[in-house]
Amino acid sequence: MSTSPSIRFVPADNAPVLAAFAALETLPATDPVAAVSMNADGRLLIVGEAEVAFGWAERLAAQREVTVFSLSAASATTIEATAGPRVDAVFEPEFLIEQGNSPTLSGHLGAFELRWKTPTGERQASFDAVLDLSPEVLLKRVELPPGYVAPGRDPLDQALAVIDLLAFDGEFEKPRYVAVNDRLCAHSRSQKAGCSQCIEVCSTAAIVSAGDKIALDPYLCQGCGTCTTVCPSGALSFQYPRVADLGLTLKAQLKAYRDAGGTAPCILFYSAASGRKVLQAMQRTGQALPAQVIPVEIWSADAVGLDLLLGSVALGAAQVAVLGAGSHDLAPALKQLKFGQAILNGLGYAGEYLRVVDSEQSNWLQSFSSWTPPAAIAPAEFRLLADKRTTLEFVIDHLIKHAPQAPEAVALPLGAPFGALTVSEACTLCMSCTSACPASALKAAADAPRLSFIERNCLQCGLCVNTCPENAITLTPRLLVQNRRHERVVREAEVFCCSACGKPMGAAPAVKNMIAKLTGHSMFATPEALARLSMCGDCRVIDLINNEKSTKAWEMSE
Repeated sequence: MSTSPSIRFVPADNAPVLAAFAALETLPATDPVAAVSMNADGRLLIVGEAEVAFGWAERLAAQREVTVFSLSAASATTIEATAGPRVDAVFEPEFLIEQGNSPTLSGHLGAFELRWKTPTGERQASFDAVLDLSPEVLLKRVELPPGYVAPGRDPLDQALAVIDLLAFDGEFEKPRYVAVNDRLCAHSRSQKAGCSQCIEVCSTAAIVSAGDKIALDPYLCQGCGTCTTVCPSGALSFQYPRVADLGLTLKAQLKAYRDAGGTAPCILFYSAASGRKVLQAMQRTGQALPAQVIPVEIWSADAVGLDLLLGSVALGAAQVAVLGAGSHDLAPALKQLKFGQAILNGLGYAGEYLRVVDSEQSNWLQSFSSWTPPAAIAPAEFRLLADKRTTLEFVIDHLIKHAPQAPEAVALPLGAPFGALTVSEACTLCMSCTSACPASALKAAADAPRLSFIERNCLQCGLCVNTCPENAITLTPRLLVQNRRHERVVREAEVFCCSACGKPMGAAPAVKNMIAKLTGHSMFATPEALARLSMCGDCRVIDLINNEKSTKAWEMSE
């Protein structure tokens, strides 16, 4: 995304900010973003009560291949009454009519699927666009897919919606806004639930659970980017623009700003559609952004996550603001801001570095005047990378290196993507948590019953907690400052050896737990049978042959 349109929001005498924009001309062109194509061939579905649906079907039948799904009884009398008097003795509608119960709609522009029930069974049909005039809309989402409109009962709104629908004719292409890396996904393991934050915040229902992974429909995704913001592992990464490309832009702009004599720079992220309109409205009223603000245009303000917030500070920004215009929900952005601000303040950086600006407030521009810039951090030399966790590691290491304080750890709000793990005495060292961990934060030793933990890898996804059969694991959100890469032992035990031959059998807590659970079982009612549980497989067989009192096969006779 080009940020050149931001220049018009900057006064002509603001040399440092103008120098920041001039630096963009020296940057190489970014690689194109992968796209998806959709094709609309004119198949229009109108859903609604007959009186209204037939009226629009009559008007549109000459321009589209119209099908009406009537929610009320359809008859020739009803159609004739809607269409007006006819010369023909028998009325033949110029559109198809379908009826049934329980209609459901799925899909996207060019590939909508309507399913409904009839007395003879379930039926389905495909359409390119949908005009939903039903009292209860078929799609209940924050953001509706292109090609689907539900204008309600107002005739003017219906007319405007029809005009929008008529524009969907031919082939369309849109960016593949989000890339998915299944290897990093912490959604589920072995049917145990983990992280579902992306599913919870998706405004288009483009993300669904697909077994142990998530599935993202690029045709439904409209590019708000909230899923990439809340994803703790980086399995979802925004592509329009990519964080790596945006980081290169920020680094060049902040350097040019400082070289031109600017101090305490403030990065203002704003969305290309709604955010630009807010800034244009500001300009029309004769107002201007403060002199230290560098406006940066991005596709969606909701796509600014912890890596961009802290990354901007590490690259030399004294303040980082996100203009909330166009956001579906500011809560995820505010949550990311709390994580970032807690990290900065916990490391001794005093002041407010991060802010989400609510453009719905009439005095949003004045909020910059009361925002005292904190001290800028020595700018980092590295670039922001495509991998979210790697970028955060570089950024946090840089912040720790220049931090006024060096605590052992920084407490973080609940839901943070960093944290510690504690294991209680109830742990039997079954090691099921190690196979469930998607980030290799938990490791089993090869030479002894020992469980170790690398805190910097932990996503706080909860998979280990939900997998542990003994409920022995507890998570604590925090950022470890000292010995970040240290692997520490969280649980170890003695090796249980066979009571007969002394061969190692496994972790003592696991074997003792097994013996305790089987004590009292009818198969181990005698002391001799119970004692065999502490033997290895070979010794158990030998003991059975030597001491079992049951009749042997060779002792049996006819």
